Amino acid sequence: MEKWPIIFVCACFFITIACCSQDTEGGHEKWEYVLEDTGDVLQLALPLTAGLMTLINRDYKGTKKLALSYGTTMALTYSLKHFTKKERPEGRKLYDSFPSGHTSSAFSGASFIQRRYGWSYGVPAYLLASFVAVSRTEAPDGYHDFWDVFAGAAIGIGSTYIFTKPYQKEQMSLGFSTYQNTYSLSFLYKF
Repeated sequence: MEKWPIIFVCACFFITIACCSQDTEGGHEKWEYVLEDTGDVLQLALPLTAGLMTLINRDYKGTKKLALSYGTTMALTYSLKHFTKKERPEGRKLYDSFPSGHTSSAFSGASFIQRRYGWSYGVPAYLLASFVAVSRTEAPDGYHDFWDVFAGAAIGIGSTYIFTKPYQKEQMSLGFSTYQNTYSLSFLYKF
């Protein structure tokens, strides 16, 4: 089954919701709020799309690997936020800037899609995750700087590569053949 339509439809749906949900305020233009809202939605849409892809493919091992990698990503992200206490750049006196949670979540989903199902599905997922990273630095409040989103992306990708292997649809095959009066039974298992 082609996964491009799934990724595209999910992304368009969530972007449309984000575009229709915000009025302008505080001297910022509407596109800035659309950028921020779209990043807010895509941070969850990418891991949810990855999970949906595992279920559509009946790839239950992939579902487990996604849960492990995403859980590790979020645990590491929020632990680092707690221990580093880096101040946010927009000046609200909040000390939870490093690393970007939105970016780590988005890149965890995107890197899972790429690692598990290949680059043909990973490229659009990485583009959407990059959009999330941009939304965290360029939105009206500028919640993060380059190092925050870079660290978030590295954590999301790194945890995925620790737990996830490429998807192999057929792991077992059984064969039977005959030649003259000789019978052969073969069993193949791919690791």
